[in-house]
Amino acid sequence: MTNPQDPPAHGESHSTAASEEAVLVAAPTTAMGGARRAVLRGLGVVLPPLLTIVVLIWAWNAIENYVLAPVETGIRKTLVLSLADIRESVPKGALRDPQSAIAEGGKGRGFTYQGLYYVPDPTGRRYLPGYVVQEVDNEIDEFGLTAVAPNSAAAYWDRYVQLRYMPRSVVVPVFLIVFLSLLYFLGRLFAGGIGRWFLSTFDATILRIPIVNKVYGSVKQITDFAFDDRQIEFNRVVAIQYPREGIWSLGFVTGNSMREISEAAGEPMLSVLMPTSPMPMTGFTVTVRRSEAIDLDLTIDEAIQFVVSCGVVVPPQQRFDLPAKENSGKAVMNGASVNTSVPAGQAQ
Repeated sequence: MTNPQDPPAHGESHSTAASEEAVLVAAPTTAMGGARRAVLRGLGVVLPPLLTIVVLIWAWNAIENYVLAPVETGIRKTLVLSLADIRESVPKGALRDPQSAIAEGGKGRGFTYQGLYYVPDPTGRRYLPGYVVQEVDNEIDEFGLTAVAPNSAAAYWDRYVQLRYMPRSVVVPVFLIVFLSLLYFLGRLFAGGIGRWFLSTFDATILRIPIVNKVYGSVKQITDFAFDDRQIEFNRVVAIQYPREGIWSLGFVTGNSMREISEAAGEPMLSVLMPTSPMPMTGFTVTVRRSEAIDLDLTIDEAIQFVVSCGVVVPPQQRFDLPAKENSGKAVMNGASVNTSVPAGQAQ
C-alpha cells in the first residue's frame, strides 16, 4: 500500500509532472482561445454592417461636399442678390428713431423708410430691415451650437435666406429627388445613339491626356464593374490550372473565345476572367480549352466572396474537412502542435 505522503517512484515522477504541467498550460490556453474566438465572432457580426454604414456615410459626404454644397451655395447667393435690401446710408425722407439703439461705435441709428424699419449692421456702415436681424438672432441655434451671430448685413441676409427659403429639411429631400432623377435621365440618354457616341468620344479624349488617363482609366474600370451590368456578363464559375499545371485558380467564364484560336487548338475554347484578390473588379483574361475547365458548384456572389476574402470564406457546399483520424493523434498545447500518440513498444 502506498502512502500518499511518500514521494512518487522514479518511473512515474516524470510522467506525473508532465501531465500536471500540460493541464496547467492547456487550461489557460483553452480559455484564451475561446475568448479570442468569441471576440472574432463578435467582430464578424459587427464589422459588415458597420463598414457598410461607413461606406454609405463616406459616399454621402462626398456627394454633399462636391455636389450639394456648391449647388446650394450658388442658389443661396442668387437669392441673396435678388432679395437683399441693404442700404449704404440713410435715404432722404427717412424717419430716424431716436429711441433705437446706437450701433457699435455710434456710427448710426435705426430709421423707418417706406414702412420698413431698418437697423445698422454690426459694422455700423450699412442698414438692413429689422425683421431680418430679429429672425436670424432668434433662430441662431438652427445653425449649430457653436454658431455665432453674423458680422455684416450680407451675412445676415445669407442666414435669413437659409432660414426662410432653404432649410435643410427641404433642401436635402429636394436635392435627392433631383439628383436621382438626373442620374436616371443621364443613364437613359447615354444608353445608346448619340449619347453613347458622345460618351465614347469623351472617354477616348480623356484617355489621351497624360497622368489623367491613368487615374480616369482605373476609376472607370472600377465603376464599370460595379454599376454597369452590361459590360461583363459571367456565365459560370470554373477552375483552371493557372499559372502552371498543379496550381488551380478560380475564374469567371465570359463567353466562347475567338474562332481562329478554337480552330488552331482543335476544340472549343473559353474566355475566362481571372479575378485578383482582394479586389475582384481587377484582373486579366485568359483563353483555355473547354475540356481543361472544371465547372464549380458556386454562384457568382459566392465566388466573389471567396476572392475578396483571399480564400477564407468558402461556401458550405464546397467546404472540405479533414477526416477525424488525421487529427486524432494531435493536440494543441500552448500554441504548438504536439503529438500525443504513443509509439508501439512504449505503451505501459
